[in-house]
Amino acid sequence: MKNSATIIPVSSPECQVISWKSHLKSAFSDSEQLLRYLDIEPTAHRPSNLVQPSFPVRVPIPFADKMEKGNINDPLLLQVLARDIENAHIEGYSHDPLEEQNNNTPGLLHKYAGRVLLILTGSCAINCRYCFRRHFPYHQQLASGENLQKNLETIQKDPSITEVILSGGDPLLLSDKQLFEIISQLEAIPHLRRLRIHSRLPVVIPQRLTLQLQKLLSKNRLQTSLVIHANHGNEMDAELGHGLAALTRSSVSVFNQSVLLKNINDDPQILAELSEKLFEYQIIPYYIHRLDPVAGAAHFDISKKRASKIIRQLGQILPGYLLPKLVVEEPDKACKTIVL
Repeated sequence: MKNSATIIPVSSPECQVISWKSHLKSAFSDSEQLLRYLDIEPTAHRPSNLVQPSFPVRVPIPFADKMEKGNINDPLLLQVLARDIENAHIEGYSHDPLEEQNNNTPGLLHKYAGRVLLILTGSCAINCRYCFRRHFPYHQQLASGENLQKNLETIQKDPSITEVILSGGDPLLLSDKQLFEIISQLEAIPHLRRLRIHSRLPVVIPQRLTLQLQKLLSKNRLQTSLVIHANHGNEMDAELGHGLAALTRSSVSVFNQSVLLKNINDDPQILAELSEKLFEYQIIPYYIHRLDPVAGAAHFDISKKRASKIIRQLGQILPGYLLPKLVVEEPDKACKTIVL
């Protein structure tokens, strides 16, 4: 790692908690600051001028330290660098591509059979420019306070629900104590079998993988899985890999999902390297999503035809168990659509 900060061992959970929270506080909130940290003059970025967009910039230093200094086209940098092209109006790209914003049960999304999603926070450790919830009205749609209790009652009354997915924002921004309280209430619902957590936080701040979190996820009654989000092999390093491997040894299943992004990972060799690095640390490549058509992210999109070709080529490189499914999520569908 390029970061000069001392790596705190997993056996020192209290120190680690302070560490990951301090990384949140020191995250870059300005594209020019980030570029200068990477020894790149902001003027080198033109003609795609830097902007201060309505969707804020947020990049933790541990993630920035995985970027190549001096490289304006670094694939990690391109995921988080705000550009004026985000302000362009492009037909077919909307503020609510998955039609989630008119949800009548604030904080609880019930899109697929047997599974519900709890939106626990509107905050993330990093603001990826392609985020499909970049326009989401979190202030109206959080599972917190009275809403959370109503959501839990809804789950309690519906025996068809067997799995709860913690989402956001990023649910691992909650403290271990808050997570413990929520998971304990879910454990008490007898028909629940599985708990799933979707988080990018371990990828961008590996120090979040504390020993306390490992015990919390591995000791509850529910069969627990963590779905991380890495798009490029450069996002994987030994500190992250060893932390995730420790979870798998504790009977927590760990999967990865990616988004197929133009000029970042739209290449079978890049995706193959990512799958190899994931599996090295016992992480299963799970999904590659086609971009959700959210306003502000059209410059990341590639055609369905090209996406399919990339996956066919990837299948010629990797063994089947390392080949993630190419999927697209569509409103009002009973499941994700596998792109063949």
